[in-house]
Amino acid sequence: MVRPLDRRHRCWFRFLLCAVHAVLWSAWPPFPSTCDSLDVLREVQQLIQENKLDRAETQLTAYLGKYPKEPVAHSFLGVIQAQQGKMEAAEASFKEAILYGPRMAGPYLNLGRLYLENASRFPDAQQKALTVYDQLLQFQPDQVEAAYQTAVLLQHLGQFSKSQSRLARLPSAEQNRAQALAVQLANRVKMNDTRQSHELAARLVSSPDLVEPDVLSVLPFLDSHPALRVQLLEGLARRGLAGPLSWHQLGLAYEAENQWKEARQALERAAQGSPRLAVLLLDLARVAHKQGDLTGALGYLAHARDLKPGDPGIHFFFGMVCVEQNLPLEARKSLEQAVKLDDGNPYYHYALGAVLLQDRDPSLAIPQFERFCQLLPDDIRGRFSLGVAYFYSSQYEPARKQLEAVAADPRTAAAAQYFLARVAKQAGNLDEATARLRSSLAANPDYAEAHAEMGLMHIRNKEYAEAEKSLRRALELDPESYLANMNLLNLYQRTKDPRMAEQTQRFEEIKKKRSEEQQALLRTIEVRPY
Repeated sequence: MVRPLDRRHRCWFRFLLCAVHAVLWSAWPPFPSTCDSLDVLREVQQLIQENKLDRAETQLTAYLGKYPKEPVAHSFLGVIQAQQGKMEAAEASFKEAILYGPRMAGPYLNLGRLYLENASRFPDAQQKALTVYDQLLQFQPDQVEAAYQTAVLLQHLGQFSKSQSRLARLPSAEQNRAQALAVQLANRVKMNDTRQSHELAARLVSSPDLVEPDVLSVLPFLDSHPALRVQLLEGLARRGLAGPLSWHQLGLAYEAENQWKEARQALERAAQGSPRLAVLLLDLARVAHKQGDLTGALGYLAHARDLKPGDPGIHFFFGMVCVEQNLPLEARKSLEQAVKLDDGNPYYHYALGAVLLQDRDPSLAIPQFERFCQLLPDDIRGRFSLGVAYFYSSQYEPARKQLEAVAADPRTAAAAQYFLARVAKQAGNLDEATARLRSSLAANPDYAEAHAEMGLMHIRNKEYAEAEKSLRRALELDPESYLANMNLLNLYQRTKDPRMAEQTQRFEEIKKKRSEEQQALLRTIEVRPY
């Protein structure tokens, strides 16, 4: 909606109900000017101001029966009809007023405002309003409200240079008002005038009549200018004019600039008494997550979940943070709830499948990846993950089928060939397993687990030097690899290497750490509301 230039007046008769005798004497063509006529119109004016609309309408109907071409009466009737919600009737009345009084400003202004404030009721409302204001400017080129409104309308229609030319019609004092500065700023941004944009932003936040809507009206034009957003919103906050919405926008602007601490502080401020608390909590959780504060993120999400238990996105976000915190039971519960609330979201199924893959019964992951494949049949990750789920469920033939289908794709070749090698090893086909591992490493030479598995193949073939080379490479890539450390200990045991004791101690540390991680994965957490 395009805001009126004058924010101090909100009722429909703010322009039209001026002194009746002045309207009558300045209108064209001349109207009846008897004392009785003036008295009736003054009384109608008073009744409208007192919100006695039925009585005012009755008097106007009788008056128009006597003077059917008087524009003031038609204008007053339009005001009454608009306040009664009869928008189409009000439109007709204002048009009648313009027809019989083409040089009266009031009907044009009110008809323009009728379109702007009821755009859903009128097709092409903005274009209609623009036409009305242009008609007024033809005989009153310095009319402030019309010049301002056309500038705003042209801006909304993407005609930024024309918008600037309309603003230039305003008197100097009006051009320096906050509302006009806001329109100029948005125009300059869209015209790629960086220097003027920053100067106008500074003038705007220093303007004596600045109010929060002035800054908020500019923000939609600044999506690719985060620094300007910060400049405006910080200026608003410094003057104590920022409400929850502005603090929220400032937090998002800081986030766009990777200023996590400042973003979190601004969002916290916005959350104080905001009716959009759940949305803010999600933003806070996201910023906390970017900061690396996973516990804080879970706290925000837990509170948001309490406020909106039916929002699957909150359950999903909570579950994913639990995964990072190695809390699979809580992750599983949250992701299952997300899937229950929105079975049609493929990524919820994918995430739940990944969590269930770590379960004691990995076959539980299979239906989730199958559903993902059903929802996104062209996403190659689905078939790969389904193959892995079959593998860990010891269903080797369906695993082979799924993995072979994605083994030639560069995105999944290395991992698919690795698991196909393990399938071949389970079947006793060591030559095929070795060939698969070579294909895996050809696709990704830095695949640590493939090097570790290749080391085991060399051990079985008593190629100990090659085995150590492969295992050392695996540990360079991933020093904490359970498989690489285990196979290296196996190698030292077979070759009675003096480093066996040291590697035994190292492997025990790896096993202990792995055990501790597994225990952590089995813990649940108590999240207190933020």
